[in-house]
Amino acid sequence: EEIASLNPELEGNLLLFIHYPDGEVLEPVKSRKGLIFGEPVYGDSMLSFPAVDFVNRTITIYCFDCGKRTCREEAVLPLSSVENCYNLRLHEYPLTLSRQQNDGIFELVWPERREIAIGNTETFNFRDGDRLYFTAWYEDPDYREESVVRDIGTGEVLEQFRGDILIMPNGDRWHICDS
Repeated sequence: EEIASLNPELEGNLLLFIHYPDGEVLEPVKSRKGLIFGEPVYGDSMLSFPAVDFVNRTITIYCFDCGKRTCREEAVLPLSSVENCYNLRLHEYPLTLSRQQNDGIFELVWPERREIAIGNTETFNFRDGDRLYFTAWYEDPDYREESVVRDIGTGEVLEQFRGDILIMPNGDRWHICDS
């Protein structure tokens, strides 16, 4: 975003999906000046990805149907809906756009808008209904990770337990912790 503000002629990046093993190359949204694509996520046979358009001042969430090879806009937000694009990220299960800076605030940007105070070492992992799952790390003096479950409405800690929860490509969740 800083680079875009300093250079109105900013070239966009290119997003290509390459089907394996046949090598079919797909460009779901054409690249153009000032359009920057974010990292795709996969769920429900869709590759979804955010794109920030610094020329038109929008954030768009796209969904690419892998079977039909079609792409649609899921949501279009004004760029002014975020303070900046630092750590702007799309998550799956369900699709959620978030932003997290190093100031102890986690921001849900879409599909609803919320700001939640979190610990300095917490990082958003995933959402399950009205529960937000974070991973926190500690060094006191040994390193360890904990899962912190917060209420989406209040930000209140509902649970905290040792280990992390990993989401597998098929959607299964595994609680991983040391003995």
